[in-house]
Amino acid sequence: MANKKQIIRPVIFMLVLTIIYTFVLAYINESSSGIIKEQEELRIKRSVLYVLGQPSTEADAVVTALFNEKIEIKVDGDQTTYLYKENGVLSGYAFEFQGNALWGSLTGYIGLSPDFTTVMGIDFVAHSETPGLGGRIDEAWFKEQFRGIPITETTVAFKPTENATLDAITGATLTSNAVRNTVNAFISDILMYAKEGNL
Repeated sequence: MANKKQIIRPVIFMLVLTIIYTFVLAYINESSSGIIKEQEELRIKRSVLYVLGQPSTEADAVVTALFNEKIEIKVDGDQTTYLYKENGVLSGYAFEFQGNALWGSLTGYIGLSPDFTTVMGIDFVAHSETPGLGGRIDEAWFKEQFRGIPITETTVAFKPTENATLDAITGATLTSNAVRNTVNAFISDILMYAKEGNL
């Protein structure tokens, strides 16, 4: 009988403790969901402003005000387009893109000129690449080299490819190739989308 009590008491204790912690975690998750959503929206605003060459590292309130002043959001089915307007004049577009990288999915934003001839900027917001190798796609030197590159049949081409102006990440060839393939495919799709009169 003593053996049964010795077994049952710890089991009941662990069960009660698990239930308490589950409720505590559920409460914390529910109470912070609004803050999490705000931060996700702010991250998108910063990224959109960044790819369009606008200040994106200012205080949260400044970023939100700038976004609200210069960006108009257009939703068409699954496609969200961010229209950048300067004094009421269309000055660029920003789009979210997704694809596959070496270790998982890749999500980012890209800015394109209003005539679709130039990349205005690029930003990566989610990926699973190795820190210090493929994860270097987050670094400013890598992202900044995309600004102002002309849109061609193969917009993204890394050296030593002929006419290439972009440097790949040393030691992360597969990630660099995945970025190239994802961005080129997205640009091709968005050009087709624009030609169909959707923008």
